[in-house]
Amino acid sequence: MLQTLVDLLAAMTAALAPVGPTPDVDWDYQLGGVFAPASEVGSVARDRLDEPLAGAYNVCYVNAFQTQPNEKRFWRGDPDRWRLVLKRQGRAVIDGAWGEWLLDTRSAAKRRALAGIVDRWMTRCARDGFDGVELDNLDSWDRSRRLISRADNRAFAKILTRRGQAAGLAVAQKNWAELATAGPALGFDFAVAEECGRYRECGAYAAAYGDRVLVAEYRRKDFRRACTRWGDRLSIVLRDRAVSVDGVNRRC
Repeated sequence: MLQTLVDLLAAMTAALAPVGPTPDVDWDYQLGGVFAPASEVGSVARDRLDEPLAGAYNVCYVNAFQTQPNEKRFWRGDPDRWRLVLKRQGRAVIDGAWGEWLLDTRSAAKRRALAGIVDRWMTRCARDGFDGVELDNLDSWDRSRRLISRADNRAFAKILTRRGQAAGLAVAQKNWAELATAGPALGFDFAVAEECGRYRECGAYAAAYGDRVLVAEYRRKDFRRACTRWGDRLSIVLRDRAVSVDGVNRRC
């Protein structure tokens, strides 16, 4: 009887757990602006401040490990938030490619404080009707001038996956292919992989998450390579790097 109850509770928990996007559904990456996707698209990723697409599987974009370029006043304007921005000799450490400040995940106290902020964003995503969330810049340690460790970001990711799932969202690992084997153990449900065709990393994500991998390529030759090798298994889109409204938009 006891084992029956345990099995029943496990089944109920699994049934209530957030699920990732359905395999083999075409997707669109719309971080640079919202527009009506092609008719075959069944999954869309959009910024957390945008509206989800009715009838689709919607992934909410959250910049969880760095700041958005247009939100510097939010972080700089409050001392409690400003202390959560990574600094070197008193100056914010910047991801020069995007003009984003890195967030300081080096201590448990700061990770908890940052998680409180990101949790509010994810809760809004769920309330607005999103199904999943992608936590961007998981690999910020690589741009931190050796201030942040891989372990710091893994610890923060583990907190965020729990918070996101508690809000009712499936949580995506965003990039960092080397982490993929450990990603499910950290709580990730699926993956969003940029340029895995270019860097020949799609297999690492597929090994960890099966078919629940959304791939974005930004160069035509990489897109063709990814489609040839993975197009019958993974959802792959070719976008311009700015993922703009009028930019390149193709699927395998």
